[in-house]
Amino acid sequence: MQFERSDRVSEEIKKELSDIIQHELKDPRLCAELISVVKVNMSKDLRHAKVYVSIFDKDKEKVESTMKALENAKPYIRREISRRISLRFTPEITFELDDSIEYGARISQILNQLNISKEDENIEESEGEEEN
Repeated sequence: MQFERSDRVSEEIKKELSDIIQHELKDPRLCAELISVVKVNMSKDLRHAKVYVSIFDKDKEKVESTMKALENAKPYIRREISRRISLRFTPEITFELDDSIEYGARISQILNQLNISKEDENIEESEGEEEN
């Protein structure tokens, strides 16, 4: 299986972005421990990077302020990317909110509730059989 250069560069940018967000950015609006870089899509010419971030927080205002903080930090992030990765052109970064992790956690929670309900049902049935 062949990987295109854009795939390799996007993985490297994803790794570096995660590190920058977790350890370098000092904006108080960022809840860095709750931010995860899910995916980076690079254009074929490597000039544009669409970065999908997941912010695990129920408070929509915190999510919005975190996205604004990331937008404000774009020049710094771009400078760091150019310093860490040797590319002819540093890609223009666009941040997109990705709620797939939150969605997956919600689905998992629902499945756990269904499983607990099923176990309770089985316990009640076995207790009813013991009484007979």
